[in-house]
Amino acid sequence: MRGGGRALWIRILLGVVAALLLAALAAFLYVRSVTAPAGGGPYTLEVKPGDTLGGVARELQQQQIVKNADVLRFVMRQNGTAGSLKEGLYDLSGDLSVQQVAEKLAGPARIPQVNVTVPEGWRLRDVPPIFQKAGFDGAAILAALQDPSLSAHAEGKQKNLEGFVFPDTYSFRPAETPRKIVQTMVERMNREFTPERVAQAKALGLSVRDWVILASMVQAEAANDLEMPIIAGVFLNRLEDGIALGSDPTVAYGLGKNLPELDRSAGDFTKDTPYSTYTRMGLPAGPINNPGEAALSSVLNANRKLADGRDALYFLHAPGGKIYVNHTYAEHLRDNARYR
Repeated sequence: MRGGGRALWIRILLGVVAALLLAALAAFLYVRSVTAPAGGGPYTLEVKPGDTLGGVARELQQQQIVKNADVLRFVMRQNGTAGSLKEGLYDLSGDLSVQQVAEKLAGPARIPQVNVTVPEGWRLRDVPPIFQKAGFDGAAILAALQDPSLSAHAEGKQKNLEGFVFPDTYSFRPAETPRKIVQTMVERMNREFTPERVAQAKALGLSVRDWVILASMVQAEAANDLEMPIIAGVFLNRLEDGIALGSDPTVAYGLGKNLPELDRSAGDFTKDTPYSTYTRMGLPAGPINNPGEAALSSVLNANRKLADGRDALYFLHAPGGKIYVNHTYAEHLRDNARYR
């Protein structure tokens, strides 16, 4: 081959190589461009049941979390994580590369939770509005609370779950069913009924339900946790001695009133209901609220004696928060006159 022909081939070869290099550079720059951060702000992606990777990728492109939805799908297929998307929340940002977004989507989802606090001593009727305010269906919660079959200790003995919903702070998923919510609260209460504690109650002559009823009365009567064992001791002694319990909150519950609404002059304390411990002996017909752990424990660890060794049979609250406890009714009347 003459020199001129060789030079031509060399120029052609160099041209081809240059074209290939330019094509490779262009491809590299394109890939780097479409996989680079898209520049959008922080974004929380919610993956719901039935969502697909394609739909999620398009959403992230629209929110400028990735530049190209198809590139995200390709990267996840290459990583072997295209099928790992889970229901829940993913906290993302347009500052992430496609590879980083793919890794986050392949990781665990953050499960959305709603915290709901059920206060100690609240009646069953007061619970649904708490859940309604938190975004749940209050009416459906109320309906589930009317099902005593959810608690072995309430079933066949009462018309609802009063007393067997444990007061606590719970975390629920926003889509949780009302029945599951109520079951969770009942199951939490059931954890209080350990074999050892049930045996303690039995030694006092109380079934689990009796224990809860008495704890609900203590919960309603006590101004603080320190008073609870004292009040529990008074009630246990009165039960043992056959003295009417005479608890104002039981009267209020039986009449469907709140405690401050009771009116002695209107005969509230002489009206007979299954819950009145003024007109009937023994425990009321059922729990009058949902007692907390301190009230439940107080019944099993009651302080039944005065300092002089006599049984505690009467108590009264005086202004200033002090509680006075006596053995005889005459002493009770004396303190009532002195301090009230």
